[in-house]
Amino acid sequence: MKLSELKSGQGKVDIELKVKSKAEPRVMSKYGRELKVGNAVVTDESGEMKLTLWNEDVDKVNVGDTIKITSGYVSEFNGEKQLTAGKFGKLEVIGKADGSAVEPAAKPEEKTPKTKAKKAKKEESEEGSEEESGPEEENFEEDTF
Repeated sequence: MKLSELKSGQGKVDIELKVKSKAEPRVMSKYGRELKVGNAVVTDESGEMKLTLWNEDVDKVNVGDTIKITSGYVSEFNGEKQLTAGKFGKLEVIGKADGSAVEPAAKPEEKTPKTKAKKAKKEESEEGSEEESGPEEENFEEDTF
């Protein structure tokens, strides 16, 4: 898919782009939450388009990076098409401006079961040690009286 092929209102956009420029982000309040929003201009061989960045994506992207958007969305504001990863899409940096390697980020869904398993194991371990020490303490009390 190319930028020149995108239409306003189009969803499920999968595309790789180069970040040409990035504006200073701003903080806005919506639904009682503070959100960080910023704009960048992205390019491919067919043209350029404004990219709206939200929250952690604002800090993730730098000028010169190559990014991949999966399930993005194209909207229109003041007659200008804009691309965003949106609520259901994903933005990844696949190439850094300085040519350095991009370290894959741990996916939250992969992290969660391991964390839960470790926590459960720790709780079992703590419960086991309490059960083992419980009767000894009772015996100690009985011996002292």
